[in-house]
Amino acid sequence: MTLTFASDLGPLWPYLFIFIAGFLATEMWRWIGVLVGARLDETSPVLGWVRAVATALVAGVIAKMLLAPGGSLATTPAALRVVAAGAGLVAYLVFGRRLVVGVAAAEAVLIAGWLALDP
Repeated sequence: MTLTFASDLGPLWPYLFIFIAGFLATEMWRWIGVLVGARLDETSPVLGWVRAVATALVAGVIAKMLLAPGGSLATTPAALRVVAAGAGLVAYLVFGRRLVVGVAAAEAVLIAGWLALDP
């Protein structure tokens, strides 16, 4: 009988793997971010560039979800996706730039439209 990593730990090995790969691999970078982030100037050009890149990435993901979605979202009409995104944006702006309100409004419009169109 050959013992393997999976057989030694029984059903718990996936959790140990998730802990090692997910937690330990990212925890070092979190602590580096905390240590370095405390010394960053919020008005520095480098931090402005980082914000611009992060905003561009989010915009790209939203554009992909609207224009070329995958999975179940691909079964919804493009007009419904655009209306849901617009409703989310309006809710976000009207309710004091609260992200959770914008996301919830967009989801509600998308789900309601999807259910209304589903025969």
